[in-house]
Formats: sequence, structure tokens, C-alpha cells
Amino acid sequence: MQIIDFSKTVYELYRNNEEIAKILEEIGFKDITKPNMINTAGRFMTIPKGAKAKGFNIEEIKKEFIKRGYEIKE
Repeated sequence: MQIIDFSKTVYELYRNNEEIAKILEEIGFKDITKPNMINTAGRFMTIPKGAKAKGFNIEEIKKEFIKRGYEIKE
């Protein structure tokens, strides 16, 4: 089981596991795969901050990562 640390930035998570961006895109973070998005907003944005900004339910995001075999670290 892979661990995803929700206190890390999207950039840090992506750097260690590129699949993260694909999952986030499928969840609804459509802009995350745009060129340079990971390298700009991704450097300061965490998944919980992004969820709040987009109005997404963080619990649903956690469930999706768990369903895909991730353990959530906060």
C-alpha cells in the first residue's frame, strides 16, 4: 500500500509519484495536468487546500485515494 501525505504539496507528491496528478484530474482537479500547473500552484497547494478552494469534499477525495490503494497520512 502506498502512502499519500496530505500535508505535502501537490508538487512534492507528484515528484515522488506521477500517478497522483492523474488521480487528481479524474477526481475533478482538471487544471492540474495543464502545462506548468504542477510547477506553479502545485508548489504551494496541498490537496486539502485545493479541495477547499474548489469546493470539493475532502472526505470523498480521501475515499477515492483509499479505493485506489493509498493510505492517507495527514
